[in-house]
Amino acid sequence: MWELSICVTSNNIDIAKFIYQTLKLHCEDYCAVVTCYEQFDSFFILWACPVEFRQSANVVIESCVIKAVCNFYKDRFLTENLHLPIHENISMTAFKKALINFDKETDIFLISKYLKLEKNLHLDSFYNFKLKPLRDKWGELVMLANENGEYLTSQEAFFDLLRFLIDNLEVVEDEINVFEEEDGYHIKTKSAPTLTKEGLVSSLIELCPKKINLFCQSDDNTAKFLSKIFEERVNVCYNKNLEKLDKFSVLK
Repeated sequence: MWELSICVTSNNIDIAKFIYQTLKLHCEDYCAVVTCYEQFDSFFILWACPVEFRQSANVVIESCVIKAVCNFYKDRFLTENLHLPIHENISMTAFKKALINFDKETDIFLISKYLKLEKNLHLDSFYNFKLKPLRDKWGELVMLANENGEYLTSQEAFFDLLRFLIDNLEVVEDEINVFEEEDGYHIKTKSAPTLTKEGLVSSLIELCPKKINLFCQSDDNTAKFLSKIFEERVNVCYNKNLEKLDKFSVLK
């Protein structure tokens, strides 16, 4: 059997949950066993699979670890170091998410360069010691934003920068349908998880689609905000138009 232990400190419970739940999805593919436990103020995620599956499983685990660093650690780094004029919450959520995804290809390359999965991986130590070049890169981006903080007090300047960042993100999806329900927003289908306004904006920036079909109950600020940051990519259809559009494949 090939065994691997991934450790994070207890204050990183969200990271531990993400890694455990992601790897759990691949257990059947590699005849693997995944478990998680807490000990000595740390969470341990343990993976075990037959040796013949090690190479292919290694690819999946590396991808999971890279995503954890790119999303969770970078989010914390930005939160601790980004000092900009206060904007409404949805604007700052969008801005931080755009920074997280900006130049992600280079982030992935740097993490892959130093990541070696042997028997034990202490993720916090790996981040703090091995990934200094990555943090330096993020620091340059934050410093540039902070130095222009006074300029970004202007709503127009702030949104110009936000649109620039989004326009330079890699497109993940060609077209996405979003439905507004009484309990929140659902991407693609009405059975999808419910999202808040901030969650919707964050998810759409992550997916960065070429086209967004937004079906709204009313003319609210979410539609206006998405149209402002995605511009011509957004197609807004309000409740009064849903009956006419029901026959179209976009709702199927």
